[in-house]
Amino acid sequence: MVPLPCPNSSILDVLDPERLIQCPYNKHHQIRACRFPYHLVKCKKSYPHVAKELATCPFNARHLVPQADLSDHISKCNDKGFIEQDIVNQSSGFQREQVNAMSTWQAPPCDEDWETELLEQPNSPFLWGMTNSGINSSSTTFGQKNYLPSSVRAPESFPYAVSWKG
Repeated sequence: MVPLPCPNSSILDVLDPERLIQCPYNKHHQIRACRFPYHLVKCKKSYPHVAKELATCPFNARHLVPQADLSDHISKCNDKGFIEQDIVNQSSGFQREQVNAMSTWQAPPCDEDWETELLEQPNSPFLWGMTNSGINSSSTTFGQKNYLPSSVRAPESFPYAVSWKG
């Protein structure tokens, strides 16, 4: 008994990554569908004279047709339906988003005033790992304090040379 073809077999064939596709640049090239985009880039460089005569379909970059046949291809391209459906879905989604665009979110009150804090701070430079809290202006020694958790060790040296350290 001969098995009947599956009604969805043409759809499955299109989705099969192992199916062979003929190269538009060289008719002797039969390329697996999963490698076809890479092959197109490679063959375009190898056959620039053929590439000048071909046009790319605006709906699917894998469709390369002679420039004279492009308008006919565009009117019949199967992938045009996918793009048109995406446009319809996006426009209806955009209209729904406009209806729901009114937000009730409000920013929490801010108690920070960076300008005031800047004026209140002493004019001492920031040094990593150093603190100058509680030091009077006549003293120039800095106490070194490690603010890292006990499980974290600070590096012994910088990964680069510091010019001002001498």
